[in-house]
Amino acid sequence: QVQLVESGGGSVQSGGSLRLSCAASGYTYSNYCMGWFRQAPGNEREGVASFCSDGITKYADSVKGRFTISQDNAKNTLYLQMNGLKAEETAMYSCALVDQFLPWGWRTLPGRYKYWGQGTQVTVSS
Repeated sequence: QVQLVESGGGSVQSGGSLRLSCAASGYTYSNYCMGWFRQAPGNEREGVASFCSDGITKYADSVKGRFTISQDNAKNTLYLQMNGLKAEETAMYSCALVDQFLPWGWRTLPGRYKYWGQGTQVTVSS
């Protein structure tokens, strides 16, 4: 049974940094994609970044140059380093996993992911 548990959320001021973690267990897929997504109240869930087992990362245009997604295979943990946070990035951040390679154009689409964590809240004050 796949389990994803996020941590690292919190409250920061605009311009601040946070590092989110997603501890994954219960899977042994050799081909997979993992991603970070966020959803603010009243908004649709949007993709932030993805990391697939081919080693290729993808970012939403709005976070390029500020956010970095990475994976520690030894710890089965996915990270999202977020720098230069903005107030409009206040949201619930969730990680997700799918047990296959996704085409490049699908890698930050929430509907393409199969397993989801509960999320961790990020609040950025201006």
